[in-house]
Amino acid sequence: MDKQTMRSYSAILAEELILATGCTEPIAIAYAAAVLRQTLGAEPEKITAEVSGNILKNVKSVVVPNTGGMKGIRAAVAAGVIAGNADAALQVISDVTPEALERIKRYAQIPMEVLCMEDTPCLLDIRLTGVAGENKAVVRLANNHTNIVYLEKNGEVLKNLPISDSAEDNLQDKSVLNLQEILTYANEVPITYIEGMVGRQVDLNAAIAEEGLTGKWGAAVGCTLLEASQDIRTEARAWAAAGSDARMSGCELPVVIVSGSGNQGITASMPVYRYALHLGVSREKMLRAVAVSDLVTIHQKTGIGRLSAFCGAVSAGIGAAAGIAYLHDEPYQIIAETVTTAMGMISGTVCDGAKSSCAAKIAAAVEAGLLSYAMAKRGRRFHGGDGIVTKGVEGTIRNIGILAREGMRETDKVILKIMLECEDE
Repeated sequence: MDKQTMRSYSAILAEELILATGCTEPIAIAYAAAVLRQTLGAEPEKITAEVSGNILKNVKSVVVPNTGGMKGIRAAVAAGVIAGNADAALQVISDVTPEALERIKRYAQIPMEVLCMEDTPCLLDIRLTGVAGENKAVVRLANNHTNIVYLEKNGEVLKNLPISDSAEDNLQDKSVLNLQEILTYANEVPITYIEGMVGRQVDLNAAIAEEGLTGKWGAAVGCTLLEASQDIRTEARAWAAAGSDARMSGCELPVVIVSGSGNQGITASMPVYRYALHLGVSREKMLRAVAVSDLVTIHQKTGIGRLSAFCGAVSAGIGAAAGIAYLHDEPYQIIAETVTTAMGMISGTVCDGAKSSCAAKIAAAVEAGLLSYAMAKRGRRFHGGDGIVTKGVEGTIRNIGILAREGMRETDKVILKIMLECEDE
């Protein structure tokens, strides 16, 4: 691999493997709220929060960390205003004192209007307007979780960036990605390039997965799996699910995300990590395999977008299967067939917001990936023309992007409508 391409792949990993505390959509709101307070120079006395449907969907049912179990947009805004450190990006509310927690609970009761944006081209869009006395400030974040595109104070525009409908605004060019070169990169990249970022991903995501296996978080999907079986295939699913069990229920441990999602960061890393321990391979081999998983996940998600009606755990479960095949020293063709078959098997799983059931979808996605790998090793696969599967892995990845981006647009609206009509227990 030439040096420029290697640098591009390393830059993509560095950009995507970000540290975050809590589900990234409420954390993006908390980050925007911290920036709002900073811009206004005071705590807003009233706030209007305008958000895209996908933000509303992914914030409604998830616990915001360090809020004492509070859920939703009000909780995220209050935490960001009272305790947010805007310089900490997606760790904006990772450090909340007991005194600040009480203030968050009180602040969440201020006048706050929450509106769903109807005319935004962006699936990820947050616009907060705050008023304190005679002062007014506006903050807008779009397309990715820390991408501030607009700042205004008292009518003076402080920042105004052009906005498109692309989730890749202001990010690394990912058009260079393809499976063949992902494997070449994993083989040839100096381990020092990835040791810090991928090593941190494994270590931190393993910590939250282990916490999830205590059984006190969410629906305890990870624990339930291990209670039924202890084999490595089940273990791989359980550790990925357990990390989500804890994270969706407000666990305050940080995770390393992939493509804007902590669940994807956990799913892309934990099955590969557990298989690496089972096989007894070196840490270097494990990190190279996790890098394969991360990049295959990112490659799929580039066409799909950061937020969609298409469940991101599917892409990460497929990535994990590619990483596990890499651990076993499989050739390109086997890994390509693993990825293609898995996409034909489980694509179409819907995202109905961040919540405890994400853990079960993660377990199903990892299982689909492992089944696809088992089929590929035995020369069994789906063929071009079987549904959305086409000839070649790259063509099928493109088809998945079209399915998610275009075909599931109306599905996304229907999911949101159903969610807003559902009664909470």
